[in-house]
Amino acid sequence: MTDIRSITDKLCSSGELTRDEIIFLLANRDLETQSYLANKASETARKYYGNTVFVRGLIEFTNYCKNDCYYCGIRCGNKNANRYRLTEEEILACASHGYDLGFRTIVLQGGEDAFFTDEKIVNIIRAIKHGHPDCAVTLSIGEKSYESYKAFYDAGADRYLLRHETADPEHYAKLHPSTLSSENRKQCLYNLKEIGFQTGAGFMVGSPYQTLENIADDLLFLKKLDPAMIGIGPFIPHKDTVFAGEKAGTLELTLFLLSVIRLMLPTVLLPATTALGTIDPRGREQGILAGANVVMPNLSPVGVRKKYDLYDNKICTGEEAAECMNCLKNRIGNIGYEIVTDRGDNINFKNRKR
Repeated sequence: MTDIRSITDKLCSSGELTRDEIIFLLANRDLETQSYLANKASETARKYYGNTVFVRGLIEFTNYCKNDCYYCGIRCGNKNANRYRLTEEEILACASHGYDLGFRTIVLQGGEDAFFTDEKIVNIIRAIKHGHPDCAVTLSIGEKSYESYKAFYDAGADRYLLRHETADPEHYAKLHPSTLSSENRKQCLYNLKEIGFQTGAGFMVGSPYQTLENIADDLLFLKKLDPAMIGIGPFIPHKDTVFAGEKAGTLELTLFLLSVIRLMLPTVLLPATTALGTIDPRGREQGILAGANVVMPNLSPVGVRKKYDLYDNKICTGEEAAECMNCLKNRIGNIGYEIVTDRGDNINFKNRKR
């Protein structure tokens, strides 16, 4: 007979659950179970990474995108979006400012913008690496060819973030136009891993049409993929999308899943996302206490932050980078953790040679 305690004990001891066990756990979770798993997940994160929280300096360098994903505020079909592109000089200035503040990972994130050719991206990667050789460069610029990914890696990029969004093809089709496919998305992730990137995947919690079965499939896909990083955050609707009237994902389920992911993949790098902080003022702190160990403050120029409008009411769009960093240090310190000046590599990549 299945019971919640035997499943949580199995998860904590082995990190392995069947699909049916995951569904049962999600369907029967309660506050006691959530607290128990959060404590175990926090212990696990500390086992591998201590009480450190790694920071990533996020540069949102373009909000042009060729795709029309139904949930996204910068989709090409949103005619109300106020579009922008940073110049290479502006990107490098943001990276240098971040370096001076103690960031040792720079994340270049943007829509799938054809203006930024492979050659331009390669030049930006090389320039950041030349100026700051002790920095990691992370890219989050969508689906590309194997050859493009290889060129970015050869130029010096270390990591690549590409949320799989949902592992179920039918659910994927409800969130995206027919020009995009779950199969290609997953293939991109396998390509990135094969090339040698510290690869990040993830999904939205509470996205439209999502079922507990979908979440179970997401967790099993992540277990199989074994990425270096996993980014999950609550779905938050945007007023200019077809999902404007949908309910947002919940803090409770997102925190629960952070703990489950930490226990399933103990050494993974796991952000407490901006979206988590958007739906609750202490969302990021609660994420850390649930097993997360990464935060991603914004290094973009303040003048463009409101334009990178993936969802409504996004936080920290008016703060200077230094202000945001000092605030985070204090907030993370108040819960017994420490933000460190470190590349923050996945422990399995720590001594791997490029």
